[in-house]
Amino acid sequence: MKRYPVYSVQNFNCNDIHRDFYVNTFKEHLKSHSFVEEPHRHDSYLMVFFTNGSGQHEVDFDEFEIKKGSLFVLQPGQMHHWSLSEDVEGFVVIFSQELYNLYFGQKNINEYNFYHSIHNRPEMVFEEKETPKIQPYFDLLIQENNQENKYQLDKMLNLLDCIHIEIARKYNETYSHQTHSYNIKIDKFEILLEQYFRTEKLPSFYAGKLNITLKHLNRICNEILQKTATEVIMNRVILEIKRMLIDKQLAVNEIAYKVGYEDYSYFSRLFKKQTGLSPTEFRSTMR
Repeated sequence: MKRYPVYSVQNFNCNDIHRDFYVNTFKEHLKSHSFVEEPHRHDSYLMVFFTNGSGQHEVDFDEFEIKKGSLFVLQPGQMHHWSLSEDVEGFVVIFSQELYNLYFGQKNINEYNFYHSIHNRPEMVFEEKETPKIQPYFDLLIQENNQENKYQLDKMLNLLDCIHIEIARKYNETYSHQTHSYNIKIDKFEILLEQYFRTEKLPSFYAGKLNITLKHLNRICNEILQKTATEVIMNRVILEIKRMLIDKQLAVNEIAYKVGYEDYSYFSRLFKKQTGLSPTEFRSTMR
């Protein structure tokens, strides 16, 4: 078994009817799933809303403070774990992309920008005056999940989408770049990057795929992300290397090959230049 596993919705949900959709209060969730406090990934989307308590939440090696009103949205593949106070309360929702997209048809989960990984943080904080906009939907989700009514899954998915809409409105207010005209190109760049970053490291490749010049791609990245296209690509590569390094069963030279580097020495120098640590040193810092 791998040291840091990837969990499916089915690891949390024994209900065959809604096997791709899991909803619970946080206290009940931790009673039977205490293993989630150790670093892990999901192959589905995860949403957590904290209504009480405190702690630390680490997402892809970035630390976030947990407090009342903290809401986190994670997309498949993101590494995370947390340390929590005894009085923590809230809600957890896990669902598959397939379930969401099949139900809503032409509407795709990726249309919600807050799930994108390149330029968005996984965290928002709803102030006390804002919680009435969103918490009732979580309460209704729990209520519906605990009953057996006709159209149960339909109602639950629509409640989930109401939550998504409230998050999107909050996100647009918090992060003004969401309305920028370059967003469409950034989103397409992210999709291409997820598809090709293991084999294609040159920004000119992505510019060609986007039918724009390299200069224009750099302009877009600088405007939205305050980074060059090369930095965006390299950040994604380094993130994946870090994710794999904490799986102690993978040899470092195997990781180098998996992300497209046949020359181990070059791979090691590149990683140290970007992080200040060699791959082996980075791995030794992970618990």
